Amino acid sequence: MTKDQGKRGGRGRKKGKGASAKGAWGSLAAAGGAVAVLGVLLYGSFRAEGPTAAVSPEPVAAVTTTPPAVTPAPAPGPPPVKSANGENWNDAQIAWQGYEAGMARAKAENKPVCLVFYTAWCPHCRNYANVFHDPRIVARAKDFVMIRVNPDDESAIGERYAPDGSYVPRTFFLAPDGMLMADVHAPRPKFQHFYDESNPASLLGGMDAAVRKLARPM
Repeated sequence: MTKDQGKRGGRGRKKGKGASAKGAWGSLAAAGGAVAVLGVLLYGSFRAEGPTAAVSPEPVAAVTTTPPAVTPAPAPGPPPVKSANGENWNDAQIAWQGYEAGMARAKAENKPVCLVFYTAWCPHCRNYANVFHDPRIVARAKDFVMIRVNPDDESAIGERYAPDGSYVPRTFFLAPDGMLMADVHAPRPKFQHFYDESNPASLLGGMDAAVRKLARPM
């Protein structure tokens, strides 16, 4: 082998080694590409499953709380009824009657009558009305038929009961048959049927006297 031949052979071997090296790098590059493709495929598969959906809480139905039932307090009783002029004859506790109805009731129930004359304009009558709130008068009134008459409205009745004048207030006691108990009156020389407008004991004395008189023969 000549020197030139040896050089050519050495160059040939060098070329062979270079080609082998290039082939190895190509294989590595191909393998790297395959790995990259596999990664893309795996990533795509993972993406295909989709991300976990955000979960919103279920709306909670509004709860209506019913307040406990409250029993209302009883309403207060009505105040005492007064007439336009301010008088209050205690209608709630004393069963006042009109004249005709009262006289019929007295006869039917055999009860004595307490007959009161008053007027709307009389200040003494307003004071006298308060006497009928006294518990002793209320209790004693159950033994009578209580009649109240305004002579301004029923003048004929007022004129019938005026033995010592037509003043007001004046109070009479009658037997169940309507007969006047003329000797039952207030202890005074004038205006004998004018009982004390401020002291219930005055009228109570007349009521007791009427009951006693009715208990014995007239």
